Amino acid sequence: MKISEILNKDSIVANLESTNKNGVIKELALAISSATKAQPDEIAAVLMERETLGSTGIGGGIAIPHGKLNSVESVTVGFGLSRGGVEYDSLDNRLVHIFFLLLTPEKSTGGHLKVLAQISKLLKKNQFKESLRTAASVDEIYEIIMEQNEEF
Repeated sequence: MKISEILNKDSIVANLESTNKNGVIKELALAISSATKAQPDEIAAVLMERETLGSTGIGGGIAIPHGKLNSVESVTVGFGLSRGGVEYDSLDNRLVHIFFLLLTPEKSTGGHLKVLAQISKLLKKNQFKESLRTAASVDEIYEIIMEQNEEF
């Protein structure tokens, strides 16, 4: 599976408006809902439920909110960029600017772990992160991500 197969341009938010975790989750859920059969409220609820287990803010200005839903038919990725940063209970207590959202089918066993690992690997590349942080539009973000079109 390639990122180009699981990231829909409509699931990218180039300028998140929310300044808190709950608001960002709702914005991301609304954006990715168009690429799934799931309703935005249903997506947001699953993502917030996952956050109660521990923050998906992994540090370094990055969060990877993720969850499983019956109404999601295949692995789907969304992306959000916050210019000012969001207080997200991150592991390093820093503001989060880069959000990769991952939704998988309820019965998915290992596919989501492979995608999480690949996203984490990509986010270790400083040039990739910096390019995303300074991207000016959805189109630019999409192109940056597509350049990293590696197999998951």
